[in-house]
Amino acid sequence: MAYGLARRELRPRVPLLPGEGERHHLTSLEGLAALSLDALSSVAYGPEAIVLVLIAAGTGALTATLPVTLVIAALLAVLVVSYGQVIAVHPDGGGAYAVAKKDLGPKTSYLAAASLVVDYVLTVTVSLAAGAASLASAFPSLGSHLLEICLAGLALLTVVNLRGVAESARVLMLPTVLFIVSILGIIVLGLLHSHPAAVVGTAQPVHATEALGVLLLLKAFSSGCSALTGVEAIANGVPAFREPRVKRAQRTELMLGALLGLMLIGLAVLIRRDHVAPRGGVTVLAQLTAGAYGTGWAYYATNLIVTLALAFAANTSFGGLPVLMSLLAKDHRLPHLFGLRKERPVYRWGVVALALLAALLLIAVNADTHRMIPLFAIGVFIGFTISQIGLVRHWARERPPGWLRRAVLNGVGAVLTAVAGIVLLATKFLEGAWVVVVAIPLLMLLFARVQRYYTAVGLELGLGEVPPPVRITDSLVIVPVGEVSKLTQHALSAARALGHDVVAVAVHGDPAKARSLEESWARWNPGVRLEVIDSPQRSLVEPIVDYVRRAEEGGRQIAVLIPEVEPQHRRYQILQNQRGLLLAAALRARTDVVVCVVPYRLSL
Repeated sequence: MAYGLARRELRPRVPLLPGEGERHHLTSLEGLAALSLDALSSVAYGPEAIVLVLIAAGTGALTATLPVTLVIAALLAVLVVSYGQVIAVHPDGGGAYAVAKKDLGPKTSYLAAASLVVDYVLTVTVSLAAGAASLASAFPSLGSHLLEICLAGLALLTVVNLRGVAESARVLMLPTVLFIVSILGIIVLGLLHSHPAAVVGTAQPVHATEALGVLLLLKAFSSGCSALTGVEAIANGVPAFREPRVKRAQRTELMLGALLGLMLIGLAVLIRRDHVAPRGGVTVLAQLTAGAYGTGWAYYATNLIVTLALAFAANTSFGGLPVLMSLLAKDHRLPHLFGLRKERPVYRWGVVALALLAALLLIAVNADTHRMIPLFAIGVFIGFTISQIGLVRHWARERPPGWLRRAVLNGVGAVLTAVAGIVLLATKFLEGAWVVVVAIPLLMLLFARVQRYYTAVGLELGLGEVPPPVRITDSLVIVPVGEVSKLTQHALSAARALGHDVVAVAVHGDPAKARSLEESWARWNPGVRLEVIDSPQRSLVEPIVDYVRRAEEGGRQIAVLIPEVEPQHRRYQILQNQRGLLLAAALRARTDVVVCVVPYRLSL
C-alpha cells in the first residue's frame, strides 16, 4: 500500500490548459447564466406579443392577457418537468434530438435536429437584433448602424465562447443577475403603486378589427409562447455541467422555470391592472418600467440592462448548438470535425459554424428583428412536441413506477405545443415562416446525405470486418532536395529511419548549378544516391510528380518525404517557401504514394 502511495505521489502532474478540468465546467448558477438568459430575457417580448394580438379586439380584450399567460405558465411547468426527465434519460445532451433518435426513429430525429439548428441560429440573430434595436431606442444616433452593432456583438460572443463555455458563463453572471433583479423590481414596485408612477410613449388610436373569440385567443397564446424559447437549452447542454451533471442540470432547469413563470405572471398582472396598451416609440416592458420606477435614472438603467440581456441571450445558442452538432457528428450526420474539441472542452468548429450562419442571416435581413421573429418560435415548438411524444413512447415501453402519470403529463404537453406551433405557422406563413418550412427539409436532406456517405465509406473500408493479411513489399523513400544543407541532412536522416532504399531527387534548370550540387554531394557523401532532373521550365512540382509515377510502376511501396522549414514564430511563416505544400498536394491528388512532411524547426 505504501509503495502504491509513493508511486501516486511521484506521478508527474501535467498542468491544465485554459478550459480544461472540472473547474471549467458549469455550476448550477453558471448554467443559469450561460444557458438560460435566452429564456429569461424573452419576457421583454413575450407579454408584448400577447398584447399586440389581443388589441385587435379593443382595449377591453387586454384583460385576457392574464388568463393566456397563466396557460403559457402551465405549459412552461409541463416543459420544465419534461426536460428534467429528458436530462435524466439523456445525460449526454441533445434534448429533442436524443429523444427522437432513441424513441421515434431516424427520420424524426432528422426533423428534431434540423428544427433545433434553425432555432439556435435564430436565437442568436433575434437576440442581437433586438438588443441593437433597444440600444438605438435609447441612443437614436445608432439607428443607422444596427447591422454593425450586431456583427460586433456576434464577434465578441464568438471570441468569448472559443475560450470555453465556463468563461462565458462568468462573463454573463452579472448581466443575468441585474436583469432578474430589474424585472422583479418592476413587478414588486408596480404592484405596490396604486397608479403608474409615469407614462411614456405616445398614445395610438385603437381600432377593433376582430371579436375576442377562440381563434384570437389561440393566436395570442401561440404568439406569447415565444417567451418559452430557450427552455430546452439546458437539456441540450448537460455535458457542460460539473459532476453530478444530471442533478445540476435539473436544478438549473427548475430555477429557470420558477423565475420565468414568476416574471411572466407578474408582468401580466400589471398589464391587466393598468390596462397597458401598445404606445408609440416604446415597448410594453418600457411602459411597465416607467410605471414602477418613474422616468428617472432607474428607467434608463433598466432599459440598458434589458438591452444587454437581449444581446447576451444569444450565448444560449453558443452553449447548446456546438454540443448538438458534436452529437450529430458522432452519429455520422455531420462532418466529423464538429466532434473535435482539441485542448479545451469547446467544440470550436460548432462555435465557428454558428457564428458564420448567424452573420450571414443578419446581413441578409439587415438586422431587422421583425423580419426574423415570424421564424423564431416554430423550430422551438417542433422540438418541444417531438421531445414530449418521444418521452410518452419511452414511458410506455419502459413502464417504470409512475409511468402512466408521466406519460399523461408529456402527452398533454405535446398537444399544447403542437397546437401552438400549428397556429403560429398558419398565421405567420406569409410573413416569413415559409423560410423555416424550406430550411428544415433541406437540413434533413443534408443530414441524410452525410450519413449515407459515411455508411458507404465504412462499407468500402470494411469497417467491422477482418481485413486480408498485411502485404510485405520492398519500399523506396524519395526525398526532394534543393542543395546541401542541415535541412537536407535532417530529411535524409528521417528517410533512412523509414527505409533502407533512399534516393534524393533534385530539379534544376541550370546545368552549372546542377554540376555544383553533384560536386557538393560527392564531397559530403551521405550514403544516399542523388538523381538530378533537368527542368528547363524551372518547374519543381511536375518533374517530381512524373518521377514518382514512374517509380510506382515497379510495384514497390513508395514514400515521399518532403522537408519543410518551420519558423518558431507564426508571423514568419509567410516568408517561407511554400513549394513543399504544393508538391504534397499534387502527389496526394495524382499518385497513391505515402506523402510525409518532416519539419525543420528554426529558432527564429
